[in-house]
Amino acid sequence: MRLAYVTSSLPHGQGEAFILPEVLELVRQGHEVWVVPMYPRGGLVHGEALQLRDRAVVQPLVSREVALGALREFLRSPARALRALALLLTRNPRHLIKNLAVYPKGLWLGGLVSRLGVEHIHAHWAATTASMAMVASEVSGIPFSLTAHRWDVVENNLLRRKAERARFFRCISEKTLAMALERGVPREKTLVLHLGVYLPEGKPANRLEGEVFTLLCPAAFVPIKGHSYLIEAMRLLPERVHLWLAGEGELRPKLEEQVRALGLEKRVRFLGALPHERLLDLYRTGQVDAVVLASVDLGDGLNEGIPVALMEAMAFGYPVVATATGGIPELLRDGAGLLVPDKSPEALAEAILRLIQDKALREGVSRKGYLRVQQEFAVDKVVDSLLNLWLGGGCARP
Repeated sequence: MRLAYVTSSLPHGQGEAFILPEVLELVRQGHEVWVVPMYPRGGLVHGEALQLRDRAVVQPLVSREVALGALREFLRSPARALRALALLLTRNPRHLIKNLAVYPKGLWLGGLVSRLGVEHIHAHWAATTASMAMVASEVSGIPFSLTAHRWDVVENNLLRRKAERARFFRCISEKTLAMALERGVPREKTLVLHLGVYLPEGKPANRLEGEVFTLLCPAAFVPIKGHSYLIEAMRLLPERVHLWLAGEGELRPKLEEQVRALGLEKRVRFLGALPHERLLDLYRTGQVDAVVLASVDLGDGLNEGIPVALMEAMAFGYPVVATATGGIPELLRDGAGLLVPDKSPEALAEAILRLIQDKALREGVSRKGYLRVQQEFAVDKVVDSLLNLWLGGGCARP
């Protein structure tokens, strides 16, 4: 099948690494996939992204080529181009400006997918990437679908209209689905289909047990990740517990100051933003003992989806501790991980201490987590479901 994936910046930058397994699995299965970033920024940070270098059609949001391509499409079919423009109109001035900004690139994309013989357009994010895909679909006649995550649903940029025009409206979690339905997305167009991860070959990792118990938190330093609560929890844990923070972001200076203020410099280590393959190497070689996320609910629907960071750790057989926010309880149900309330260093410390002291609990959580990911989050199964939807024309309802 010939597909165009519309992203925010993938394969560039760090923010959409969770889409990589899906795209790479489609390529592995022999499908032709072109990745079209709406606003490419950053380098090819992740090694896996290099595999998409020849499959990416990279143009700035505004460029001579985009302008000429948009003009060609407008002149080729003014009626279709004007209908596409009408689809972007909204009373929300902020959304209107953002939609109009991607309109020319949407026209350009319509011409591109027609020339490439693309059979289907799929957009990740229900915000302006989906606006761009909807325009391309309207002018080319090629169907489109979209994947909604979290903040993009909260933003509510023409969600209902996009869902009505799309073949289907995929939600990555039950929480995302509930938010979409609250905002008027038609139920018959929606389904929940999780993001997928690769399962490592062979058995789950054998951890290198020793005097030090090492926690890993793979998360960007942004407010929703709740790092300050995790660092505070470290103050309550024994000296043998160490924490590795893998990520970068706006809050790093503040978090480093917190570590210094609590006298935790010898136990909390900042690894920086790790390339994805380096992160997986930590799991393969058993360098950590457990993975923890201290995510918080910021209100107005601003909370976690289902973090791929947790899925990957579980796929390697690591026990995970996380807060019961967003879609995390959906992933960690039935004992697949330890859930604690958000914004509670005491609850985090207590759960981590239970893992350290109870080997049977640790092994049970690891086993259940591995099976959970194997059964419902394996990327090959996710891609098979997507292909059935694309080839079958969308959501089938009883």
